[in-house]
Amino acid sequence: MAGGWTRDGAVSEQIEASISDELERMRARRAPVGESLTECAECDEEIPEKRRKALLGVKLCVECAAEHQGRATPRGGVNRRGSKDSQLK
Repeated sequence: MAGGWTRDGAVSEQIEASISDELERMRARRAPVGESLTECAECDEEIPEKRRKALLGVKLCVECAAEHQGRATPRGGVNRRGSKDSQLK
C-alpha cells in the first residue's frame, strides 16, 4: 500500500502497534490490582490462600466471582429494524 513519504509496510506496522497497545491496555484494566483480601468483599467468607496467591488483588471468593461472571448484562429489548414482512405492508 502506498503511503506517500513513508516506507513500505510502515502503515501496517503502525496499525499492528496500535492494536497491541490497546490489547495490553485492556488486559491491564481487567486484571485485579493491589493486595488480595483475606475475606470476600461480598459474603465475608474466607478466600483460600492458594486463590489469593494465584490471583493477586483478588477481592471475591470463587462462588461470588462465578456469580458475577454468570450475570447477563441487560440490553434494550426493542428491535428497531423490523422484519421484512412489516416493511412490505
